[in-house]
Amino acid sequence: MKNEKLTTDEYDALEQVARGIKTERVSACVARNTKRLSGLKLLSFSKDGRLSITDKAQQLLFVRRCINGLRAIANDPLSKLDTDVAYFLGKKAHIVARPSGEGYDISDKGRESLVDIANLGM
Repeated sequence: MKNEKLTTDEYDALEQVARGIKTERVSACVARNTKRLSGLKLLSFSKDGRLSITDKAQQLLFVRRCINGLRAIANDPLSKLDTDVAYFLGKKAHIVARPSGEGYDISDKGRESLVDIANLGM
């Protein structure tokens, strides 16, 4: 699909829905972005009217967390990563655990990926 690049506000809306909507009314952020995110098949409504994120949105949010994690490690090797993000980045050889046991070093492959990500404007 064209124009699938999301704004920070749209990512925030997805994250809010992913955490679960606990009230009858959605936040202004979610309300503002529901139509576009639904059109991109990132949000869906159940039969009872509840809003939820789709599998596609879950993958998108995970990729975003991985990109942010990779950037964090590039800036500070002692940055804390969520376990699933650290596992994925390690398995894909983008980061390697430091010999001291604290933190990670970014690999050449990880640096190349960051360059590619920057070139894509992500």
